[in-house]
Amino acid sequence: MVHRVGIIGGGNISETHVRAAQTVADVQVAAIYGQARERVHRLAESCGARAYNDLNAFFDREQLDVVLIGSPSGLHATHGIEAARRGIHVLVEKPLDISTARADQLIAECERNGVQLGVFFQDRATPDFCRLKEMIERGELGRLLLASGRVKWYRPPEYYAHSRWRGTWALDGGGALINQAIHTVDLLLWLVGPVARVYARHATLLHDIEVEDTLVATLEFASGALGTLEAATSVYPGYPRRVEITGSQGTVIIEQSSVTAAHLRAGSQSWAANELSSGSATSPVVADASGHRRVLEDFLRAVETGGRPCCDGREGRRSLELVEALYFAARTGQPVSLVDRSAQHSAS
Repeated sequence: MVHRVGIIGGGNISETHVRAAQTVADVQVAAIYGQARERVHRLAESCGARAYNDLNAFFDREQLDVVLIGSPSGLHATHGIEAARRGIHVLVEKPLDISTARADQLIAECERNGVQLGVFFQDRATPDFCRLKEMIERGELGRLLLASGRVKWYRPPEYYAHSRWRGTWALDGGGALINQAIHTVDLLLWLVGPVARVYARHATLLHDIEVEDTLVATLEFASGALGTLEAATSVYPGYPRRVEITGSQGTVIIEQSSVTAAHLRAGSQSWAANELSSGSATSPVVADASGHRRVLEDFLRAVETGGRPCCDGREGRRSLELVEALYFAARTGQPVSLVDRSAQHSAS
């Protein structure tokens, strides 16, 4: 079965989506829609697809099975809903949207129309993280005690200045937290479990933007474990993302996408050596599309079998809910209970 795929968006991440799709068997990139005419046409030519600058024409003239959405974050739900109403499966770049209210509309529309909804959180399909997830579930780290995520990256001024949407509340939904650090937020939730309470502070310390470029937070997990999170695009020259997870039986350290140390009471674990790259720490361009390829392959299996993607819409909502709580805590200077927020959501 050949899956006809449409791409929505013409920026850096859509180029990654195209590269990923081209490496998956039985996938044809049929059409690309975006508003940046030259970029969209150039990207379409690179993969033999048709280019569109009109969204209705993109949907009406093409018979698509799946859309990969890489438009500005604040348009993810809008574009996903349009696809779902036409019976097209939706795989969206992180975050699901910029608010849980919009995410809920997208989730409901996909469920109403019987189409799959997935989110590109490629850490969930990365070999080292999958192995670590299995170790935690088997209890090899013991009772989880402490987790930290550090996303101390750098973006030059032109990263924001040359974009109509980056660094805005309306289309980016925030700054370093929701755009750069949300992968790490999702990873902490996936590995350690739900968060019960948060405290946060944020500031715009370096860039001329309306959102934060620096944030620090404290997390209280529902299990009783504690955590910290640092998110920044203000840290020159930018350092690899680092996650440390400590349990009663040892500690595992992750840098970028690889485990660099695993020290357990039962004996240190052996991990294949991986070359460490600063990667996303210094550039928004995703050099390695293999993570996106694995997510796409997993999503297509879910489409074919009716199974569940590695990160479906409801899972993708969890990181967005935590981001919202962190922003609210930072604005008010008060701790925020996610238990209360979840109860309010369930009641509504």
